[in-house]
Amino acid sequence: MFSKIILASQSPRRQQLLTWAEIPFDVKVSNSDETFPPQLEPAEIAMYIAENKVKAVLDGEFSDVAVLGADTLVVCNDLIFGKPSNEVEAIKMLTLLSGNSHEVITGVCIKKGTDTLLFYDVTKVHFHQLKPSQISFYVHTYKPYDKAGGYAIQEWIGVVGIKSIEGDFYNVMGLPVSRVVQALKRMEGKMK
Repeated sequence: MFSKIILASQSPRRQQLLTWAEIPFDVKVSNSDETFPPQLEPAEIAMYIAENKVKAVLDGEFSDVAVLGADTLVVCNDLIFGKPSNEVEAIKMLTLLSGNSHEVITGVCIKKGTDTLLFYDVTKVHFHQLKPSQISFYVHTYKPYDKAGGYAIQEWIGVVGIKSIEGDFYNVMGLPVSRVVQALKRMEGKMK
């Protein structure tokens, strides 16, 4: 159905989502800088970092293979959460998310040849009030240090802690995969 793409990410969740969508891919880790200009809004930050991941993989070259980069961040009460670097940060993030609503924003960049598609998706997530013991259990058991906001919706914390979501479930996992499928269709149609 699709031509093989390059995924500029080592995220196992993004790899799983592309597999479920039956999009063939190779992984090429970008090792790009994830800093950003301070004046950017959260959606712009996610797209900026996603585009930098793609640029790092391409390293100034043009490719006849589509390269996909994505970056996910969590915004709660005007605070931007990336990935926690340790247990203390993960517990702090989840404590702030507990009993609150937040937005999960994923920026996506797809580049093939001279064509670039850049977009983002937002999902609103509502958490139940979590007990400190639940937060501690989750962090100790699942070690969510590679996950924006310090949690994964498809793990225990999502099953017991999330009250509801508004938007794309898979965006919270790290990739708005249905939008990516549509974007790849447009890009492949344009290339033929």
